[in-house]
Order: sequence, then structure tokens, then C-alpha cells
Amino acid sequence: MTIRLYDTSARQIRDFSPLKPGCVSIYLCGATVQAAPHIGHIRSGLNFDIMRRWFEYRGYDVTFVRNVTDIDDKIIAKSADQGRAWWAIGYENERAFNDGYQALGCLPPTYEPRATGHITEMVEMMRGLIERGHAYEADGSVYFDVRSFPGYLQLSNQGIDDLRQPDEGVSGKRDPRDFAMWKATKPGEPDWETPWGRGRPGWHLECSAMAHKYLGAAFDIHGGGLDLVFPHHENEIAQAKAYGDDFAQYWVHNAWVTMSGEKMSKSLGNSVLVSEMVKRWRPIVLRYYLGTPHYRSTIEYSEEALREAESAFARIEGFVQRVVEKAGTVEPAAEVPLAFAEAMDDDLGVPQALAVVHTTVRQGNSALAADDKEAAVARLAEVRAMLGVLGLDPLDAHWAGESDRGADLHGVVDSLVRLVLDQRESARARKDWATADAIRDQLSQSGLVIEDSPQGPRWSLGPR
Repeated sequence: MTIRLYDTSARQIRDFSPLKPGCVSIYLCGATVQAAPHIGHIRSGLNFDIMRRWFEYRGYDVTFVRNVTDIDDKIIAKSADQGRAWWAIGYENERAFNDGYQALGCLPPTYEPRATGHITEMVEMMRGLIERGHAYEADGSVYFDVRSFPGYLQLSNQGIDDLRQPDEGVSGKRDPRDFAMWKATKPGEPDWETPWGRGRPGWHLECSAMAHKYLGAAFDIHGGGLDLVFPHHENEIAQAKAYGDDFAQYWVHNAWVTMSGEKMSKSLGNSVLVSEMVKRWRPIVLRYYLGTPHYRSTIEYSEEALREAESAFARIEGFVQRVVEKAGTVEPAAEVPLAFAEAMDDDLGVPQALAVVHTTVRQGNSALAADDKEAAVARLAEVRAMLGVLGLDPLDAHWAGESDRGADLHGVVDSLVRLVLDQRESARARKDWATADAIRDQLSQSGLVIEDSPQGPRWSLGPR
């Protein structure tokens, strides 16, 4: 089955056809590093990590570019407020983003270019746009003439005359809706030399120039958060196509993580930092929580939803552990089940694919209950193959350190639960059924499932 993706520019799901057979080129708008990341930031990287993994499973050679915007108005403002160098703030937060991506199991990008490392490419693009009549210099800044490009605003399906004009007046603009590609230097701000004077890049120019350098004049997929459609991605398209590039063939956007119905944002004061979340929740559980809803669906953040994700993943992980205890290490299957593949091919339908995972886990648990070792092992092989695509295989080497910490905690909890179970067994031996049942009920209320087996009672985490 052909992979199909929702293309924002077409406003429909399209069959994916790569520019180069067997290869996929992806450009993802990455971090603007003015502050440490919250889980809304990391969701985008996670969604496109799953996309990349699925393309690779389907046999494609993937080139994945995720940029770093290390210079912008907010970084400069923080530099002034804190009395710290702008580059120190950017580098600190860039590392925080990479720590967040790594903690949640995202594969490193093929290339991760910084904006400030590509001033030469930006100057070259501006020069070409000025020569073609699509950009102009005014008072040391360079602006894109939006009315010179007939396709402007097609991605967001707006009319140029319907755009709200910026409130602040900027001298030298031909039209208030023209956007800055290069900003003339101001006292105390970082700047670079150009043919039009010293200054610094505008946000939109950075991505057009870096996509051109690393992926060429045309590439397959441009991704980012839904909030980037306008103005950022519209302005990228205008610059690149007016320059002569075909640019992206598909536009894929992920939805937000919200709190109380509002997009998670530092400006709203409702962010949940990844560095803090991984202290309270296992990173693999956070990946499950952020990565398993459909990428175009909004996630409404809540502690309850995270606990539900934790319980759901515990059921998967419990099955994996029980089979490994019984049969030893089981390698992933060479292919995922057909229903899983069909779900992933259909616009990365992770929720439907995850349903196949849980069905397979239930089948495996039934095989364990029937002492059918061969069937249990076969189901685990399938589960591992599917979880590998989603980056959620608890036996993968990436999660080994977390598994060790989890094993230590499991051992402590197991010792405590065993003390209680021994009391229950003593009550059963003296036929004190009321006490035995009361102990079992109390354990159940604590979120534990007690299973009486021929080898004695065993416990596992149940749904909350």
C-alpha cells in the first residue's frame, strides 16, 4: 500500500510520491532556542521522528534536516534582560532541546544546521531576490515584496487584502505587509556584514536558505507545528519560489499540546518543561503519551491523561517482561502485522496502529495463560516490531538505562507487595477468606492486579 499523507497545501490526504525513487527528504522547523523546551515543543520532533521511522521501515533512505534558530528578537531581548551573551543563551537552550529529544528517544537528524552558520547562503538568496524584483533594500534592511509573488498565501488560503496590517510603522516599507528578510543593525545587537550594511537575519529567510543548502531546490516534505503555517511557512514559500526553487512538495503540520484549551506556550505561562517532566514520569511513558495520538489531533494536557498513558504502556510492558521471563530474549519480527502497516500507511494512523499492538498483547497474554509458549513468543516478536516503529520498544538499547532504574524500583515494590501477599496466603491457609479478600481488594484499589497461578500469586500494574 502507498503511504498517504495529509498535505496542508492541498487540504487533503495525498498519495506520497518521492522526487527520487527510494529516497525521502524532510525539512522540519526545529527549535527557536530562547528558552528550554516544554512538551509542546518536543511533540513536533516526536511526531516527525515516527514519520521518519516509518519511511525507513518501508525501505526509504531518509534525509532528515531539523534546523536551530539561534538568533531572533526573543533571544536578543533575553540577552539584554539577563546581561548574558545572546549566543550563550542560545547554546544553553539548544542543548536543553537536544537533551529532551534524546530523552524521549528521537533519532538524531541527518543535519541540524544553525541559522547563524548560514549568513552567506542568506545573503546569496537576498541578492537573487533583489535582482529578480521580489525584494528591496530600505534603510539597511531588506524586505520581501509580497505583491510581487502571485502565489503568496495559497498555503493558508488567505487573501492579501484581508491581512491585518502591522500596527507598528516601519520606515522604508513599500507595503506594510512586506516582511523583513534582513534587519538593519541596532546598538547592542549582534550583526553581520552584507552588501546592504550590517544587520541580522529575519526568521523566515533562515529556513528558506538552509533548506536550499541541504536539500536542494526541491525536496519532498516540509514539516512543523500548525502555528507556523502563517506567517512563517507562507513567507518561506514566497522567498524560495520567487528565488526559483520548487521547494517542498508536501506540507505536513502537527497539532498543539494545549492546557485548558489554549496552546501550550511560555508567553501564556502554562508550559510544562521536559526537564521537569522526566523527573516525574518515565521518558518512555512521556513518549507514549505524546506520540500515540494522531499527529493532527490536539492533545489536551492533564495529569489524568498521563496516568492513563502510564497504565496503558504498563500493560504492554508487563506482557513483554512476562514472555522474556518465560522464554528469554525474543527478536523483533521481520515484518509488522498487516493491519498495523495499513494504519501507518494511512496518514500515520498511530492510534489505529496502537490498537493492533494492544490486540496482539491480549492475544499474547491469552497464550501465556494457556501455557502456549510458542504463540506467546510469536506475539512478542510482532509487538517488538511494532513498538520499534513507534520508538517504544522497552527492550531497545536506548531504554536500557531506564529499564535498569525501573528494575531497581520494581524490586523494591515487589518486596513490599510480597509481604502483603504472604499475609494473604496465610489468611487463605487458615481459611480466613474475608481477610484474604480484603487484602486483595486493598491491593486492587492501589492499582495492582493479583493473579493466582499454579506457581503462586503474582502482581502487575492494572489500569487506573
